[in-house]
Amino acid sequence: MNDKVPLTQDINSGVSGHVETVVLLSKGEVDSKKIRVEFSLEDMDMSEFQDGATYTQIKDYVLEHSGLKVSNLYISQIKRKCGIEVGKNYNLPKSEDSRQPMCPPEKEKAIREAFKYFGMI
Repeated sequence: MNDKVPLTQDINSGVSGHVETVVLLSKGEVDSKKIRVEFSLEDMDMSEFQDGATYTQIKDYVLEHSGLKVSNLYISQIKRKCGIEVGKNYNLPKSEDSRQPMCPPEKEKAIREAFKYFGMI
């Protein structure tokens, strides 16, 4: 324990001087070290990066061009139909027998048009 800091200045003076020790250490000079990192994208495996648009971009495109609002559920259903990889769904239903609404044909057509526009199919 630091002799310069009496235990009576602690929050709980009957226990320890841990607060003063932390305060004194935090006031010390800390050397700041910067590390320069260089890397080349040529060496990276780019196959894991998805080409295409985000769900928000697809929604915006469909709304602008067809006037229809589509959900993420509908977009992921059509992605599966087209063979496009879909991420894991973490919002699984609580009951096993729950049913999901299927994408209506007019919305499916609009979503497919968005996929074509973004070069996904």
